[in-house]
Amino acid sequence: MEKDFIYQEIGELDHYLFGQGTHYDIYKKLGAHIGEKDGKAGVYFGVWAPRAKEVFVVGEFNGWDRNQNPMERQEPLGIYTCFVPNAAIGMLYKYCIKTYQDEYIYKADPFANYAELRPGTASRIVDISNLKWTDQTWMEKRETFKCEEAPVSIYEVHMGSWKKHPHENLEEDGFYSYREFAKSVTEYIKEMGYTHIELMGILEHPFDGSWGYQVTGYFAPTSRYGSPEDFAWMIDYFHKNQIGVILDWVPAHFPKDAHGLENFDGTPTFEYADSRLGEHPDWGTKIFDYSKNEVRNFLIANAMFWVEEFHIDGLRVDAVASILYLDYGKQDGQWVANKYGGNENLEAIEFFRHLNSVVLGRNKGAMMIAEESTAWPKVTKPVEEGGLGFSMKWNMGWMHDFLEYMKLDPYFRKGHHNQMTFAMSYAYSENYILVLSHDEVVHLKGSMIEKMPGVGADKFANLKVGYAFMMGHNGKKLLFMGQDFGQFREWSEKRELDWYLLAEEENKTLQTWVKDLLGLYKDYKAMHELDDSYEGFEWINADDGTRSIFSFIRKSKSKKKNLLFVCNFTPVEREDYKVGVPSLKEYQLILNSDAKKYGGTGKRRAKTYKGIKGECDNRPYHISYSLPPYGVAVFEF
Repeated sequence: MEKDFIYQEIGELDHYLFGQGTHYDIYKKLGAHIGEKDGKAGVYFGVWAPRAKEVFVVGEFNGWDRNQNPMERQEPLGIYTCFVPNAAIGMLYKYCIKTYQDEYIYKADPFANYAELRPGTASRIVDISNLKWTDQTWMEKRETFKCEEAPVSIYEVHMGSWKKHPHENLEEDGFYSYREFAKSVTEYIKEMGYTHIELMGILEHPFDGSWGYQVTGYFAPTSRYGSPEDFAWMIDYFHKNQIGVILDWVPAHFPKDAHGLENFDGTPTFEYADSRLGEHPDWGTKIFDYSKNEVRNFLIANAMFWVEEFHIDGLRVDAVASILYLDYGKQDGQWVANKYGGNENLEAIEFFRHLNSVVLGRNKGAMMIAEESTAWPKVTKPVEEGGLGFSMKWNMGWMHDFLEYMKLDPYFRKGHHNQMTFAMSYAYSENYILVLSHDEVVHLKGSMIEKMPGVGADKFANLKVGYAFMMGHNGKKLLFMGQDFGQFREWSEKRELDWYLLAEEENKTLQTWVKDLLGLYKDYKAMHELDDSYEGFEWINADDGTRSIFSFIRKSKSKKKNLLFVCNFTPVEREDYKVGVPSLKEYQLILNSDAKKYGGTGKRRAKTYKGIKGECDNRPYHISYSLPPYGVAVFEF
């Protein structure tokens, strides 16, 4: 890697590949790079500004004087370059661009690897050519990773508000550094048993309240928590502790901040020129122009950058639907149809196919995850079969149905029974992740525990049975921080999680319950290895709506250690609940929500239940079990 980064000036081939949209490591040429020229140490600068009249690099090395370091234009693409002998690591800089209107505008470097801490907006010179890695074993193992068969349980985290240092100075944020956070969150993830961490808002962004979804520095980990070296140290630390890392990645839109990508050279450079294509009315942001080879190249190279240079294991691609649909969030007259008169963005479709083919083709075992909220077909099917080529897709339909059902008073659930079973009718159409993400616990939606009906203990009992159903259902899992111990307050980026709640018995027992569910999910192949196949799931009774009870089986490839789930979504005890079973074999009770450690009664129960002859649930055999209010029982057979 070190040798790869020795800087060579931009040449004819670089122009050709960038112009074709296939220069996948263009970030090694554009931006700021340490080097030598005529025996002098300094920095090479390169920026794409095709319609600029002139470009100058200004910074701490020249007193921000635009006359000191004019850049040379290279054709045919309008890339400007220069070498500055006295520029050095740590110095701040920007590009001063003279537009065709003879105005001077100051822009941060789109390819910078480090930025000034907000509210500052300059780029900072850094050298990432010698990042230290000790995760070779993890990276080799990743090449054989198959996400569709593996356990994938994701802990979604906003770094700045997971935990904070106590601080009295209003100028300070109390943020944990990348290194502090790595150590602290790793301890928690290992204790709970999650397999992956998903990090919100790591790409550099100016406004904390955007949570990182309005990016100005696509190639820079945010300086809020430390340097790029610190960020790499964190990823390395996660890998040494067998934790996979997923980054939120935002190729849908970018903000209008003056130092950002909007009108970069005085004209629409990265965005569509037509505001009907290039503006999100709801979000007040700009939309990337997916018709331009150079713009697609910028984004694809950016995805490669995080996966290859920073060893990221997966990218969760934000707001995919807003990219695919030309009329997303728009009224009539605010959008332009494609050449066939449809609302599909044909250029964006090709962008996704190119992106996923290259990222996954070059990085075996990495994941590309689509946050796609519609019924767009074949999101996770191969490009060769007309798909978009993603590895997995967030199951927003399941999430919506699940939450609507869970919010209901148990008395009314019988009329909405199908909301919990419907997702199985399309469960194999894509490779799904079941998500309860940050989006569901903000903007007055209430935290997970506060969504539950009833008061006090009833809320916790409801959430426990809901989480058990989620863990047993087909699909990988994602849970947002704080929801695994029943945080009452909605999430806010301005404060840390309410960790003090773990001193309360109800919160602690909920956390223990989630921890044991995660352990079950990871340890039993039946829970994950046939997620994408009809062979992995079977309803025992999907129609017991009157009593709001669901029973189903999860199966392993070997047919050993299969699991039978029984979930009661009412506060009514069923003392002799009969559940149909496939054979006369023994069924071992391995998870019982009524155990003392989960806040149950602790009533003694048999560990083994033998199948009995007698028809039940259209099967010739059954077992009987005393199912408590909001009870969950999981049996191994």
